[in-house]
Amino acid sequence: MNTHTHGHGAGSRQAGVSPIAERAILSRITWRLLPLLFVCYIVAYIDRINVGFAKLQLQQVLGVDPAVFGGVYGLGAGLFFIGYFIFEVPSNLILHRVGARLWIARIMVLWGLISMGMMFVKSTTAFYCMRFSLGAAEAGFFPGVILYLTYWFPARNRARTVALFAAAGVIAGMVGSPISGVVLGLNGIAGLAGWQWLFLVEGIPAVLVGVIVLLYLPKGPRQARWLSAAESQWIESRLAEEAALSDQHRCHRLADAFTSGRLWLLCLLYFLLNVGGYGYEMWLPSIVKELSGTSDAVVGLLNAIPYFAAAIAMLVVGRYSDRTGHRRWPVALGAMASAVGFALSGWLHNPYLAMVALILAFVGLKSTLGPFWALGTAFLSGTAAAGGIALINSVGNLGGFVGPYLVGLIKDHTGSNMAALMMLGGALLAMGLLAMTIPEASPEAAKPK
Repeated sequence: MNTHTHGHGAGSRQAGVSPIAERAILSRITWRLLPLLFVCYIVAYIDRINVGFAKLQLQQVLGVDPAVFGGVYGLGAGLFFIGYFIFEVPSNLILHRVGARLWIARIMVLWGLISMGMMFVKSTTAFYCMRFSLGAAEAGFFPGVILYLTYWFPARNRARTVALFAAAGVIAGMVGSPISGVVLGLNGIAGLAGWQWLFLVEGIPAVLVGVIVLLYLPKGPRQARWLSAAESQWIESRLAEEAALSDQHRCHRLADAFTSGRLWLLCLLYFLLNVGGYGYEMWLPSIVKELSGTSDAVVGLLNAIPYFAAAIAMLVVGRYSDRTGHRRWPVALGAMASAVGFALSGWLHNPYLAMVALILAFVGLKSTLGPFWALGTAFLSGTAAAGGIALINSVGNLGGFVGPYLVGLIKDHTGSNMAALMMLGGALLAMGLLAMTIPEASPEAAKPK
């Protein structure tokens, strides 16, 4: 493979790397890194949202009045994101310093142990404390991986790469939903309730995968034994060239990132996305059960359908965004499609049509993730990237607290799903309108192949 380089400021074509060789290197990186990171995120996501299935049995365990359980559950589900918010930026700055291999392994082992510990919850106070602790333990995982991918992939390849990684979240819903429904059915075996089996069985993989990360994940291109010295040098020179081309548009220092108007706008967009996304996911099993009136196992299978559709949409939109260089419009249009889906699902009385509308809502909001993070990483580098990506994710994930909590309160007060779904749709509509005000990345960074 012709991968020798000439000089320092040369671009990829001048560096002697043909387009075919370039695609081969990036493809090898994708296949070496993404499967492990994909599995990590599936495990993380199942541990994050399995409380939505445990909810079906937790009311009796916690001894809470059914009339107020929506608020109690919504607060407990949301406290995860408060812990996540507090520890997110420090966690990502440490990852940038010590390396992804060590820090992601630490995150996974700790959250796996805490997730298993959820099986001992017997009171609302313990429920609140454990959800907060789980968020604190997982803080830094998602933005850490997004940061890690910027060490390997040029900006113009990032929407598809991030979509591939983030698709693990929707695959987790697709795989985890039926598994969670089945595990709940282990109720009474070995003296454990179904919800206890749920937390135990779904916490163990995090610890095991954390050990694999420690043994396998390279810190960066230079540490990858499966790349030649010339190939790793090409990656680093390609990223350095890209940074130099868009240098005047980029933030390098932490203070620059935290005072950037664009960064705070991205924080607001991600907040609104997560109000809709987690409001949806934490309550979907309950809403599906109400619509279908079926068993927990069937609810698990029905719950998987929106995740399957969203995974396909994410990859298609991510590929389109990289090919055209468009970031802003896929984000705006996806959010608006989601708003329409939420509005229709609250308005329609036919349960089958309402379910189709719920699928549209989820497909729309999840399809924005690849282009959104390509926008977010295009103007950040170095310490600013570590802190800025974490800030977007941490502020944005406060929406994961607000969404489920508001859905619970609205359902308690109105006794129906309609007002809650309209609120979630309003958040996505606002996101879509705001997304249209974001400047696109510099043409050099976003230029399609």
